[in-house]
Amino acid sequence: MLTDPTCRNATCPADKPRKRLPDAGGLYLEVTPNGSKRWFAKYRFDGKEKRLALGGYPAVSLKEAREGRDQARKVRESGTDPVQLRQAEKIAKTATGATTYEAVAREFHMVKASGWSEGHGTKWLRMNELYLFPHLGSLPLSKIKAPSLLATLRKVENKGILSTAQDLQQMAGQVFRYGIQTGYCEQNPAGDLKGALKPHVAKHFSAVLDPVEAGGLLRAIDGYTGQPTTLAAMQLSALFFQRPGNIRAMEWAWVDLEGAMLAIPPSDMKRKKHEKVNGKSHLVPLSTQAVRILKMLKQLTGDGRYVFPGARQRSKPMSDGTINAALRRLDFGNDDHVAHGFRAMARTMIAERIPGIPADMVEAQLGHGKSGPLGSAYDRAEYLVQRRQMMQTWADYLDTLRAGAALIPLQRAA
Repeated sequence: MLTDPTCRNATCPADKPRKRLPDAGGLYLEVTPNGSKRWFAKYRFDGKEKRLALGGYPAVSLKEAREGRDQARKVRESGTDPVQLRQAEKIAKTATGATTYEAVAREFHMVKASGWSEGHGTKWLRMNELYLFPHLGSLPLSKIKAPSLLATLRKVENKGILSTAQDLQQMAGQVFRYGIQTGYCEQNPAGDLKGALKPHVAKHFSAVLDPVEAGGLLRAIDGYTGQPTTLAAMQLSALFFQRPGNIRAMEWAWVDLEGAMLAIPPSDMKRKKHEKVNGKSHLVPLSTQAVRILKMLKQLTGDGRYVFPGARQRSKPMSDGTINAALRRLDFGNDDHVAHGFRAMARTMIAERIPGIPADMVEAQLGHGKSGPLGSAYDRAEYLVQRRQMMQTWADYLDTLRAGAALIPLQRAA
């Protein structure tokens, strides 16, 4: 029989691979030359000799090792192999950990992220980490029912962020569908919550759509007394009607003043990932008014990367709140007109006030993709003549609004 002092002082000769110190009932302590000491319980099952690892000494004491041996004997006497039971318990424990909502969601994210844009992939995982993992993350996917998911979404809904609650319901649905496909669960409780959340009414970006008011906006912009780059950014936003992010992050490498063309790389456009990688640059023909403004800016910022560099760090683009802050300074608040509103202003006024311009051409200038064989027809090089004419017509129309000329509503030709 072993004693604690015997176990504590046990050593193995350097010329032997191991030394075994027997106790009773098949229990022994195995010692190696490097000082490692481990407990094993030797037994026979189905006529074969086996051994069960019980842990290392002194983390597992002599008393605890004997208790482990006795427990293994009871398992064996019940007709079960202790080693096989240990393996089954290990597999069950691993499987339980691998099928929690968080584990499956992260696995789904890992599988799908390569086909998503970086921004979407980051947002998807971050929203799960913020709102779903804290409440559902540790639960097995197969055990989560509709009421539990709804209770979690209600917490988000009660904060007043209704659109986020609906986005999370869709994200959870993706995880459960993936769980069904991979055998982690059999039902998708997110699908059972249709109509359970409060409806979210999307609020469109505020925009000036009346010609007279648009003229007042343009004159107010021309009278802006802040940074000249901010003034130019607002003027070009009206002329380009591109996304605010593409305006503020515009690089001189995209601008061809001689050819009067702005080419926004596909990677900087709001597109699906494969379109960012394989798509073409978004071409924006420049009116004479736009070229004039850009030539002025060239003298101010042409020695750097960005057309509109940051106020504090020229190595970074203008802040995303700069244009909206300037508009508020001109008394155009968030309920009147915002940076994104220049797009709605152009789209609406071209449709209602300037006849003869196809709607698809305007959509192409906005960077809105269309499916089907004619989806990108107006974005091909052979249509640049028409698109140049449209952008110049728009710029000239803005000049008439700015001048406060008499405005006669025009009806689109049939």
